[in-house]
Amino acid sequence: MTRIKRGYIARRRRTKIRLFASSFRGAHSRLTRTITQQRIRALVSAHRDRGRKKRYFRRLWITRINAVIRGNRVSNSYNILIHNLYKKQLLLNRKILAQIAISNRSCLYTISNEIIK
Repeated sequence: MTRIKRGYIARRRRTKIRLFASSFRGAHSRLTRTITQQRIRALVSAHRDRGRKKRYFRRLWITRINAVIRGNRVSNSYNILIHNLYKKQLLLNRKILAQIAISNRSCLYTISNEIIK
């Protein structure tokens, strides 16, 4: 019988997976089975944490806005400020409000005074 040389497709797939896991430690970057397991796990974590990152940043922005509002008696609470913003149809999202609250507090005071009037 003649010798059959295997193709390159499986090897190419494994090297591609190895390149993904090249920064992992130990067997997670050397053994093919553990590389595939860790790759699945890493991608699941990345997918889950993209949503968590949005959630955490929203919580941070709300906390910053609320701290500035309550500290300087601009409004009674955060939710009253947001409710009044929506009533007056001032479309400022929480990220922008948090940046204004930190960098330029007087601008936040003028916004809140316009809402109250």
